[in-house]
Amino acid sequence: MTVAALIVAAGRGHRAGGAEPKQWQHIAGRPVIEHTLERFAQHPRIDRIMVVLHHDDMDLLKSTDCEITQGGASRDASVRNGLKALAANPPDKVLIHDVARPAVSTEVIDRVLDALQSHPAAAPALPISDALWHGANGRVTASCARDGLYRAQTPQGFHFDAILEAHHANDAPAADDVEVARRAGLEVAIVDGDERNLKITQPEDFARAADALKGSHMTDIRMGNGYDVHAFEPGSEVILCGVPIAHTAQLKGHSDADVAMHAITDALYGAIAEGDIGRHFPPSDPQWKGAASAVFLSHAAELVRARGFDIGNIDCTIVCELPKIGPHAAAMQANLAKIIDIEPTRISVKATTSERLGFTGRQEGIAAMATAALYKS
Repeated sequence: MTVAALIVAAGRGHRAGGAEPKQWQHIAGRPVIEHTLERFAQHPRIDRIMVVLHHDDMDLLKSTDCEITQGGASRDASVRNGLKALAANPPDKVLIHDVARPAVSTEVIDRVLDALQSHPAAAPALPISDALWHGANGRVTASCARDGLYRAQTPQGFHFDAILEAHHANDAPAADDVEVARRAGLEVAIVDGDERNLKITQPEDFARAADALKGSHMTDIRMGNGYDVHAFEPGSEVILCGVPIAHTAQLKGHSDADVAMHAITDALYGAIAEGDIGRHFPPSDPQWKGAASAVFLSHAAELVRARGFDIGNIDCTIVCELPKIGPHAAAMQANLAKIIDIEPTRISVKATTSERLGFTGRQEGIAAMATAALYKS
């Protein structure tokens, strides 16, 4: 059995506020759409993902693992376009999901798929527990029985051929795909929904969705360590964390020999199992002769984010007798923060001596060690 996820992301979402549609606004460090797609991309029972985008957004999606098609003038039209695109290589089952529900859980997806084993359609929902009223002009006009009433959620699952035919036959607006399916005579099973599977509709929903994301799965936390050493040679300054400091010697190296930035860079590479600077910028390559180490650090930070991680904090210790690091630590933090695009308060730069022991104690060079913490919400 093949299963496709059809993510409807062509709406403009004006009620959510903001300068751009809600699916492109950020929560927990990433656009809403990325969180939503990740839920399906990481699910072992999903084989394909088709994303339906507005015609103005066709170049915005960074993921290379999804199929993309253009949406229509309404949600119904967008779903039909997505189903038609899937029909070129039809799946057995399809889950139709609103992009504005980024905290959908693995369990909800599984419940829908399990129900499709014995039903032509299935959808998650939550029974209504609040009292219901009819109202007009700001006044209650009548009470409404809540027995048998549910709050609908997505993904709504269907046998593909059945929902494709239902959408082709549908000629009236529908609240969702369940309504389209029922008009076509399909029986729809109800499975348990999840309070965290909320839909972003109003501005305040972004904060609620961020909280739901934190509570819906464990945060992936990575730690990386870096260590580097450079010897002194004749010169008049050293460069540490990109800050030049007057000294009686300079550090020797193929690049600018920024020992502290090298250690931080290796810590970032290590946290995502990407080796060290030498793997990405071989010292045998003459183009890196005298290169500013900011190039290496920037590449490591970009690679971290390409893997879906954010940088939590960085701690760097510089080991030397001289020069004195304290007077320059704030400038170092600010420069590092600018390069890797995090707050300076998430970066620690400090120094210690080796009590005149070893090569650093003899002032033959400088050592640096660093730790980087990454997280993926």
